[in-house]
Amino acid sequence: MYTHQKDIITAGVPIADAKKAIIFIHGRGASAADILSLNDHLQIDDAALFAPQATHHSWYPYSFLAPVMENQPALDSALALLKNMVAELKNAGIPQEKIYFVGFSQGACLALEYITRNAGKYGGAVAFTGGLIGKELNMQNYKGDFKKTPVLITTGDPDPHVPVSRVEVSEGIMKKMNANVTVKIYPSRLHTISKTEIELAKKLVF
Repeated sequence: MYTHQKDIITAGVPIADAKKAIIFIHGRGASAADILSLNDHLQIDDAALFAPQATHHSWYPYSFLAPVMENQPALDSALALLKNMVAELKNAGIPQEKIYFVGFSQGACLALEYITRNAGKYGGAVAFTGGLIGKELNMQNYKGDFKKTPVLITTGDPDPHVPVSRVEVSEGIMKKMNANVTVKIYPSRLHTISKTEIELAKKLVF
């Protein structure tokens, strides 16, 4: 099994001049450069952008619905990497409420899992096709107050990787923790990010 090395691509405004930061998290089989190119469409021009690269192009080996133990130690390593990134951004002068997350598919699941395990006020999070991770969700992991952090979760129905039922359960948990969650389900949409979702992310989160 594998752990993740620190391998981060940056773009956008230099951190020293930035008022906010966005962490982009790629999907399985993709790359940091792929997900960073999403900003060509989001067009956020006043932020420092960061995209970590997963070892073997995958944050954890099996489905996000597999028992958590089967995805270890890769999953804990991925969560630790995000935790370190957030700590470094804060040290660089970016407050947590100005840190945003954008993830697709496996990266969307990881983004939601990270912020829900470390709930607090963030700038916002966009999970393009994702849900909380694990065959059974361990409620002990999810504590804290999102203080109305805006969260957008989108998915297709049906989606080959992310069932709508898990999106709805994730929404419920996060709302209980005081997140301002919007869920958008697109009938028979392919496993991709559509222009409509990008426009919605711009409106609701950015």
